[in-house]
Amino acid sequence: MPMRPLRRAASAALLALTTLYAPAAQAEEPTPVAVTVNARAALATVPETGIGTNHAIWDTNLGTDDTADRLKDAGVKLLRYPGGSYSDIYHWADHTAPGGYVAPNTDFDTFMRGVRRTGAQAMVTANYGTGTAEEAAGWVRQANLTKGYGIKYWEIGNENYGNGHYGTAWEADNHPDKSPAEYARHVVAYSEAMKAVDPTIKIGAVLTTPANWPDAIVGEGDDGSWNKVVLSMAGSKIDFVILHWYPGAFDKAGQVPDMLYLARQQIARYAGQGAERIGIAMTEFNTGSSSNGTTTQPGALAAADAYATLLANGVFTVDWWNVHNGIGNVTQVEGHTDYGDFGLLSSATCTSDGTVCEPALNTPFAPYYALQMMSRFARPGDQFVRAASDQSKVAAHAARRPNGDLAVMLINTSSDTSYPVAIDYAGYTPAAGAPAVLTHTNGATSITSATTGTATSQTLPPLSMTTLVLRPRSVPSAPAAPGRPAASNVTDASATISWPASSSKVAKYEIHRQNGAVSEQLGETSGTSFTVRNLRPGTRYTLNVLARSSGGTPSWSSPPLTFTTGTPAGSSCSVRLTDQNDWGSGYVGAIDITNNGAPINGWTLTFEWPRAWQSLGSGWGGVWTQTGSEVKVVNEAANPSLGTGATATIGFVGNYSGPNVLPSVFTLNGTVCTAQ
Repeated sequence: MPMRPLRRAASAALLALTTLYAPAAQAEEPTPVAVTVNARAALATVPETGIGTNHAIWDTNLGTDDTADRLKDAGVKLLRYPGGSYSDIYHWADHTAPGGYVAPNTDFDTFMRGVRRTGAQAMVTANYGTGTAEEAAGWVRQANLTKGYGIKYWEIGNENYGNGHYGTAWEADNHPDKSPAEYARHVVAYSEAMKAVDPTIKIGAVLTTPANWPDAIVGEGDDGSWNKVVLSMAGSKIDFVILHWYPGAFDKAGQVPDMLYLARQQIARYAGQGAERIGIAMTEFNTGSSSNGTTTQPGALAAADAYATLLANGVFTVDWWNVHNGIGNVTQVEGHTDYGDFGLLSSATCTSDGTVCEPALNTPFAPYYALQMMSRFARPGDQFVRAASDQSKVAAHAARRPNGDLAVMLINTSSDTSYPVAIDYAGYTPAAGAPAVLTHTNGATSITSATTGTATSQTLPPLSMTTLVLRPRSVPSAPAAPGRPAASNVTDASATISWPASSSKVAKYEIHRQNGAVSEQLGETSGTSFTVRNLRPGTRYTLNVLARSSGGTPSWSSPPLTFTTGTPAGSSCSVRLTDQNDWGSGYVGAIDITNNGAPINGWTLTFEWPRAWQSLGSGWGGVWTQTGSEVKVVNEAANPSLGTGATATIGFVGNYSGPNVLPSVFTLNGTVCTAQ
């Protein structure tokens, strides 16, 4: 028998066996995510009322013990009533809402019984749309004088810009005049009547949220946008402003700092003397939409990220919409049924055809665990500090506790990757040993607790929230932190920073700039003021001050200070940018360029968009181009000259899909101009 065919057969068999038993190719391990936690870069202190949600009078389970106990377990500290747009048709005295449904067992006293069982505070929305100042004052009298409920926070109306003044109407408003000026006049009247009953209450006015309709739109006959008019007329009579935010997507937390920066700019510009006292409340918030899911894990992860970002940036309450809502568009999201329900807890409702029903009443949906994780991560009195990740799929937040502990929350939004993380700490040294770790994963029905990993090394499961609670290494007693700093004499290149002294004996103070999650020391002094120099024009700076003892032990950081430098007071050119017409996703901008120096024959103007979500649509009066974030305008060939004192006017259409922070630094032929 010939040998060659036998060898081929044996070789084939050997190859088959080798293939069968060969080790499978190993998936490449993901690169460890670098997370930075900087305890020197302090942000806002966690408020008592930070974790909130909404109750609605059409929810018959509003006041049940089971509902209250669920909310207490989630750490909810503020409950809002009587529920969204129902606020503008609800009459508290007879517990009616003409045109709407009022469920049994939802009256004010039942709501307050649930509030007390939850261990929360209440926020009440007075009826602006179909009510009166006298009715609202009567509610304050009943609540705080007759019943002794001690309700501190009172809103005037709900989303009153939605009354049809800007072309879309969903909010009830019986006033013939639907303008922001009319609303502002009534805010003044409501505030005066309500505070005459109880001067200790806080009054809130409705604003539009930056970059959300109808923000920046000027209605016919108005003197400005809704926010400008309301703040200008009623700013002296209010204590906080009300924003609502439904981003409809899971990746919008990065827009929060600019959103709040613009809101504070408007408050400072229009609300008059003492505007710094005015707080910001996010009284309605939800991350999802009927198309991308509401009750499953992606919504929970986005909720935790947004709550942490909003509170770290100084909002005093974030209130989820809402406790019970009802079934909506049913889909499959990340391996689980999403019921399209904007509630925290199941309403046990079914689709209209009865084919799909929610789980049992008060079963928590995934966002419930986001609020629960937030309440365990950042407790009232803790101070948020900067944290950052070098992986877009991993978000990082941190908070320092008064006892010296540090909590770090890590959110992995990847559907299929477990990320190892390597955590670096600045201004904090964790104790040795495994930390306490809280985890919530995709589809889980509870937050698990374990002692695992190290302070510097953890692994994050896909679609998970993970919180580490760290003890500090023993250190000498630290001095008390300095008070909140303030800025004065701010120019294009310098600012004087001053602060209240530490109550402890200290050797020196250090001034640190937050540069992402990294601190850059700008100077130090034994006094309580310091002038920082070599700053960049038109740049937003956030600073902290810390104290050091004679032995070198640092204090906690002061509360943060944010300010923006200007442009040169004197320059050979000046530029004025005006937003002439805004429609909520774009605007027409006009730029006046004035030559203050020698005649120019040929000019080029440049500026940069502050954010990636801004872009050039079109331009005129010159040749416009955009490269990356830089916009360049060159004179038209037929009109190159700009004489001394002469002004050229050019225009453009700017597009945006997030908070529209306008460009502020312009250069003409390489020279930084004075912004007017």
